[in-house]
Amino acid sequence: MGVGDFMVIDADWTLVWITIIVWAIILRSWEKSGILDRWNSSRVFKVILMIRGKQGLKILEKISKPRRFWRAYGEVSLWLCSLALFAVTLVVILSFISALLSPPTIDPPSVSEMVAIPGLNPIIPLGWGIIAFVVSLVIHEFGHGLIARAHGMRVRSFGLLMLGPLPLGAFAEPQYQELMRAPRRERLRMFAAGPATNLFAAFILMIMMGMLASQVVAINDHIHVREIVKDSGADLGGMQPWDTLVSIDGQEIIGVEGFRETLGDYSSGERIDIVVRRESGLRETITVNLTDKHQYYSELGWSNESLVNIGVEVGDPFLGVMGMSEGTAGIDRLAGPFSPRWQGNTLETAISVPIHSLTIMLTPFQMNGVAIHPFEQSLLQAGDGMIASLIGLDGILLLVNLFFWLMWVNILLGFTNLIPMVPFDGGHMFRDFIHGSISAVKRVGKKLKLWNIHALKVDHFASKASSLSSMFFFIILIFIMVVPYF
Repeated sequence: MGVGDFMVIDADWTLVWITIIVWAIILRSWEKSGILDRWNSSRVFKVILMIRGKQGLKILEKISKPRRFWRAYGEVSLWLCSLALFAVTLVVILSFISALLSPPTIDPPSVSEMVAIPGLNPIIPLGWGIIAFVVSLVIHEFGHGLIARAHGMRVRSFGLLMLGPLPLGAFAEPQYQELMRAPRRERLRMFAAGPATNLFAAFILMIMMGMLASQVVAINDHIHVREIVKDSGADLGGMQPWDTLVSIDGQEIIGVEGFRETLGDYSSGERIDIVVRRESGLRETITVNLTDKHQYYSELGWSNESLVNIGVEVGDPFLGVMGMSEGTAGIDRLAGPFSPRWQGNTLETAISVPIHSLTIMLTPFQMNGVAIHPFEQSLLQAGDGMIASLIGLDGILLLVNLFFWLMWVNILLGFTNLIPMVPFDGGHMFRDFIHGSISAVKRVGKKLKLWNIHALKVDHFASKASSLSSMFFFIILIFIMVVPYF
């Protein structure tokens, strides 16, 4: 790490600490003047504002009336989160092993990039980020509250945890004694309902994103390229990322399949003239020397057998472009298997949904903090649908950004809360899973008259296992975040 890297980190931390200190002073003055009491709020850890509200309880009571339905919802949530908890645990452990055996060689992120605070993190825009976090946190806690009420547990209040104008979390306050006395499965449902509701909300938003994707069409049928292979024919010929391919040797290029069919008429070593439209809108004609596709992939380490299996032969032409996409690619990428242009069957759609949930988390990193690249937006126009006729392209893109950030934050909260460490929901679930497993062993031993574990020992062992798990995963996460700096 160079001197400049330390200066960036120091500057980030300075801004963070100044913000926290100023906010602590403001909270202290509000506390002394009685403002926090009038707001039914209090300070937590000196710098966090805990804002309580009663209005949400009335809404909660009305919605939670069909108790049987919400208990069934809690059971589905428990199964979903049990699977997701296992997957998250596996991913964290594998990431730790990978960081241990193969430390990253790329430059480490700055402090601001490591915290999911809208505006401070460069990939999370302040406006959309605050809206998405507040809504998603309320959804999360409302899920907890619904299942608590479905099982007869009282909820004292709802609220938000704030650090200045930025939301850090939300909370539902069930009666602690009732929560602890509740049967283990009911408590597990309550803990699972929060992250599950986030994941269900993200799924609904994906469907809504697909509806929005059906309301737009591409301005034209040409394709554009997102990446240029270094030292390839396209690179040496002057092609640039986001160039649109208009024609090859006078033959118009229509769609990705049209490009492949046209290029398939050539062989490596031939020269072609390509008309491209730059991101600026200007048209240019460039001359490209086609290289050998078989040789390119062989140099990347592909075996001859693998290349034969995918239909690549010696002499096949290689232009040197990656990410060939049609005009609707930006919004189709967000809608995933729910895009009207998705060509998979029902089984492929079902398999693609969880994969899409994970890949969509990379979008802000790939697009520098936006849902759709501005160039990809410029390729869209409103279609003939009812929504398009009512709000136009600008309204559709506004909803696309709103739905995307809501989806992104809901997925983030859903999976993050399933890390098996307290205070996350996954940590509480892990403790109850351990307690249930030991209780099962106790029952078997008692039935077979082999052993009889005292109930207090079961509680003690479960609590101890939960504490060690939390510490273990905390150390792992810190290691994964810190190792890039060494």
